[in-house]
Amino acid sequence: MTGDVAVVGLGKIGLPLAVQIAGKGLRVHGADLSPKVAHLVSSCRAPFPGEPGLDERLTEVVENGLLTATTSTEEAVAKSEVIVVVVPLVTNVAGEPDYSAVDAATASVATGLQVGNLVIYETTLPVHTTRRRLAPALAAGSGLSPGNDFMLCHSPERVSSGTVFTDLRRYPKLVGGINERSGKSAEVFYHSVLDFDERSDLARPNGVWNLGSAEAAEFAKLAETTYRDVNIALVNEFARFAGATGINVYEVIEAANSQPYSHLHRPGIFVGGHCIPVYPRLYLAGDPTARLPAVAREINDAVPCQAVQLLAELVDGLSGLRVAVLGAAYRSGVKETAFSGVFPIVRELAMRGAVPVVHDPLYDESELRRLGLEPYRIGEPCDAVIMHTDHPGYKILTPGDLPGVRALVDGRTVTDASLWTAIPRRVLGIGLPQRLHRFCGDDFVDEFAHG
Repeated sequence: MTGDVAVVGLGKIGLPLAVQIAGKGLRVHGADLSPKVAHLVSSCRAPFPGEPGLDERLTEVVENGLLTATTSTEEAVAKSEVIVVVVPLVTNVAGEPDYSAVDAATASVATGLQVGNLVIYETTLPVHTTRRRLAPALAAGSGLSPGNDFMLCHSPERVSSGTVFTDLRRYPKLVGGINERSGKSAEVFYHSVLDFDERSDLARPNGVWNLGSAEAAEFAKLAETTYRDVNIALVNEFARFAGATGINVYEVIEAANSQPYSHLHRPGIFVGGHCIPVYPRLYLAGDPTARLPAVAREINDAVPCQAVQLLAELVDGLSGLRVAVLGAAYRSGVKETAFSGVFPIVRELAMRGAVPVVHDPLYDESELRRLGLEPYRIGEPCDAVIMHTDHPGYKILTPGDLPGVRALVDGRTVTDASLWTAIPRRVLGIGLPQRLHRFCGDDFVDEFAHG
């Protein structure tokens, strides 16, 4: 592979991918609609923090002339042999796919498309989208024939923010073309720009796996992410039951997973991020008759309200109470609030008459306010606490750090029970001791069972 490459979308996935490709000696033309992003990349500065290795590798490829950035997708495509599209596909308030960004990028790609190009979509898509939506759009905008004049493939990104370069080596690169020629071309391309760790746990060698069709590649990404959402929903159901019956669900999960056919995840106060809350909806867009993914979404979306209800029970009502929600980010160590549980928690608290305030070590007060959240500082008075994000610093908090606190609900098993003996503390999935009845001879004897 020797031709230039265009990477359309220089976000948290697209930019590291562009840097990875450029690091293999190919000239990469990055395109992003944001002038600020294009300027920062051209100045050897990542537009976002927290991606290990990105700053150094970005500087190297830009200074070597291997990566440039522009706001003109048409310009980047016209210079390139391979075009990789990594723009977001989100869902609207009804949970339906919002194709506006993907359609706009596709229209721009089409204007610069040339005979012999290979177009790859890494955006996670509903099954059939590559063939039925994107191929006709590219054909209409370019006058070229998909699979004949240019090749078209789907290759879903499988990486996470904070570990992108590690994940690019760790996981097989899945590809699937609209025809055999397209799939083979994508195989050759990714073999030339990616390195793979040896993995003895895989059924076949780690590397580029050609699944034979764009539909199979689309489906594989949706299957792996929807599985996680359904699994979490199941353990959230288990956690709800365990909490009501005096059982520790984490001990149950550990015991169940000691058998090799059980792979239960961990429960949590919310499933956030760009991927797991969204991709089941994308699966449902292609398979609207599916029932389990829809139910799983309902279960996981309901947990924040359950946590607020649990806190209300601990303090006998929330009206007028100042409740600190600890953590705005959807997960520890990632400065991102996409589909974060902090928003439904704050809404539910406000609906019940509480005064919600939010702390997160990754965000300053002005950033929290821009998110519509009232800031809280550790050390200020509050009446109650909900633990939302598993930031490491929260593990050592004590009631003394939160003056006036009367109760804690921990939605991530972050806090240390030994530090919270002075006030009521509940952890989702860990029930309080329940009074049971043991049959002894001819009589029932009361005793306590401990979770």
